[in-house]
Amino acid sequence: MNTNTDRRIAVIGLGSMGGAMAATLHKAGWDVIGFDPSEPARTAAAQTGIPTTANIDDLAGTPYAVLSLPAATVVEATVPRLLAAPGTVAIIDTTTSEPATSKLMASLAEAQGAAFVDSPVSGGRDGAAAGTLSAFVGATDAALAVAEPVLLALTGGKYNHIGGPGSGNVVKLLNNVLAAANLVSVGEALGVAKAYGIDPAKAAASISEASGGSKVSANMYPNWVLSGTHDSGFSLGLMARDAALAVEVAAQIGENPALLAAVAGQWQEALAVLGPRADFTEIARTVAPAITPAGAPDAGAPSSTAVA
Repeated sequence: MNTNTDRRIAVIGLGSMGGAMAATLHKAGWDVIGFDPSEPARTAAAQTGIPTTANIDDLAGTPYAVLSLPAATVVEATVPRLLAAPGTVAIIDTTTSEPATSKLMASLAEAQGAAFVDSPVSGGRDGAAAGTLSAFVGATDAALAVAEPVLLALTGGKYNHIGGPGSGNVVKLLNNVLAAANLVSVGEALGVAKAYGIDPAKAAASISEASGGSKVSANMYPNWVLSGTHDSGFSLGLMARDAALAVEVAAQIGENPALLAAVAGQWQEALAVLGPRADFTEIARTVAPAITPAGAPDAGAPSSTAVA
């Protein structure tokens, strides 16, 4: 493996998460340069003191790179371009990607003396901005050792080395489909409480202190659903994609998680009504519209108010 200790790092994808991670790395003393095809995203990064480029080929051979991309196909198109020039030490992929893609990219990087780590993250834009993300890491021991300085800056040490390449993707997808299921089930439960004349906020607080509690009931519903703000920064389109992909990955090895498949179907139904740009917490508008001030979605009018 390349043992270069150069602190130059490229952040590929400057959206809600990538932009916040770029700012965190900049504050931590890394020499950051960002890329995004969107001019507004580049402008927002530049306003935080981060230089940007509109040409990803400018970043080939940058010692370190963090990817925050929308899909595995984009990862597959990006990594070879970063490896097109010598000098790359490690690529840390925070994308919620696919295990087969990560295995392929890890082999490609290793063949060129670089490390590739699949490290999908959880914690949202607030965690990205604070450097307190949780990460699900799939990598060889050698690749992890090379990438660890970047992971420490992004997570403060809150990462779990799950196993070899691709394993981080598998567990992150399982995490997301479980969160998707919980968002539906908590919404339905609070809808029942509301129908009985019980304040959903009090019900959520009580449940959160008992065995049925979760981050969904303790934080997501009070902060983003019961308030009606629905501004978590994570889109419904991405959550619907992740839930479907989790079921697909299970099927690839002969597993048939019936409950998770049903949940994934429910998210696809919400996607058809609300549109991909809706906030993922807006699932509550389809399963328990009475508990959110935003109410039920208008038929045939997908939401355009939330962050993509």
